Amino acid sequence: MSRKKRLKIVSSESILSIEEHESKHKIKVSDLRDIYPLTDNQETFFNLYAKGHQALLVHGVAGTGKTYIAMFNAFREILQANSPYKKVVIVRSAVPSRDIGFLPGNEKEKVEVYSQPYQEICAELFPRFADRAYNKLKEQNLITFMVTSYVRGLTLDDSIVIVDEAQNMTDMELNSIMTRVGKNSKIIFCGDFRQTDLCKRNDMSGLKKFISIADHMPTFRHVEFNVDDIVRSALVKEYIIARMHYEDILVAS
Repeated sequence: MSRKKRLKIVSSESILSIEEHESKHKIKVSDLRDIYPLTDNQETFFNLYAKGHQALLVHGVAGTGKTYIAMFNAFREILQANSPYKKVVIVRSAVPSRDIGFLPGNEKEKVEVYSQPYQEICAELFPRFADRAYNKLKEQNLITFMVTSYVRGLTLDDSIVIVDEAQNMTDMELNSIMTRVGKNSKIIFCGDFRQTDLCKRNDMSGLKKFISIADHMPTFRHVEFNVDDIVRSALVKEYIIARMHYEDILVAS
């Protein structure tokens, strides 16, 4: 056997060995990327989370990292050896189709479409595992994703619940989720009522109403993000400022 062929075999075996080792490795808190707040309001959220508040409402414009920092803090807590929580539960509405029954495929395939943003966040938060991070977390029963179509009748105990894109939920959907929170659980709502995809008269966003209700609950802590908190890109920041200016003029007229 030539030296070149032997080198190829060794190289392939080494790669296989690394892959096998990684597949057996369980995700630990040490695998989590270090994330630090980039803005004052992000820091406020980090501080409120660290104080152990049971209910948080993170509201504001796009590109401010609301979901990202919520997931980071949730994973950092749940992966601690003495964590009182068993898993992170992400809940999202099935918009724009509104009902996943209209999408092709079985239930698992339909739900997969809406879990894509969270798979990407997991890949960023756990760079060692990259695209495999989300599935690794699922294998360890550390993350569950569901759409609001399947929330009714559940009780979410021992969980950190992240309700994302809350602006795309009706009043009754938000009510259903809030009343699912069980023993030893906390909940974080992320959204921006300006970004709602609900435009039908009988299918309107319930987020404004929910914010008003939450502001009357001593347990809730509300963090409002603005254009100064946009971290996605300079272009996104410029666009949102221009859009808000346009909307202000439209309302004034």
